[in-house]
Amino acid sequence: MMMTTTLRRLLSCAMILAAASALQACFPVVATGVGTGALMIADRRAPEVYLMDEGIELRLLGRINDRYGDRVHINVTSYNRNVLLTGEAPDAAAKAEIGKIAAGQDNVRAVINELQVAPPTAYSSRSNDSFITSKVKARFVDANRFPANHVKVVTEDRVVFLLGIVTRKEAEAAAEIARTTGDVRKVVKVFEYIGDDAAQRLDSRPAQKK
Repeated sequence: MMMTTTLRRLLSCAMILAAASALQACFPVVATGVGTGALMIADRRAPEVYLMDEGIELRLLGRINDRYGDRVHINVTSYNRNVLLTGEAPDAAAKAEIGKIAAGQDNVRAVINELQVAPPTAYSSRSNDSFITSKVKARFVDANRFPANHVKVVTEDRVVFLLGIVTRKEAEAAAEIARTTGDVRKVVKVFEYIGDDAAQRLDSRPAQKK
C-alpha cells in the first residue's frame, strides 16, 4: 500500500522527535545546544528571547510541580514571553493561583490561562493529543502556505492552540489547516500579529544575528 505524502511526513516527524528525545536523554548538553541553535536560526524571536522562553517554562513548571505535584496536569508554553497555560486544575482556586504564579515569574509579559477545572486527563488522551500535534505540523509542511516553523502547536484534550509571530494571512492559513485536521475539537489562536514588511525583515535577518 502506498503512503500519502502527509503520512510519510508524519512518520518522518515522529522518527525525528524520537531520535531527538533519545539524544537528549544520552547527551543533554550537546543535544540541547545543537538543537536550540538550529531552531533559533529559523525563529522570528530574538535569540535571547528564545532562550528566555525556555527558561520561563522550566522555572514555572518547577514551581507548579513543587506546589501541586500530581494533583494537576499542566502544560506551560512560553512564546515571546507570553505564557500559555493548558491542562487541568482541581478547582477554580488552583487555576487562579497557578495563573498568579505564572504572572509573577521574571520576564513574563502576559499569561493566557486556558486551564480547565477537571481531573487530569488520562495518558491515552495525552498520547492522542501528541499525535494530533504531529498531524497538524505535518499538514503545515505539506500545505507549504507559510514557514511551518513560525507556528508553535500545543494540543490539550483535542483543543489545538496556535502560537507565533505571524501575519494575518499566515494565521488564517494555520487555523484553517489545524481546524480541518482529523480529531481536532477546537482551534484557539494565541498569535502576535505583524505586518508583511515586518515579517520579511525578520525572515531576512542574517543567521548569525538571529
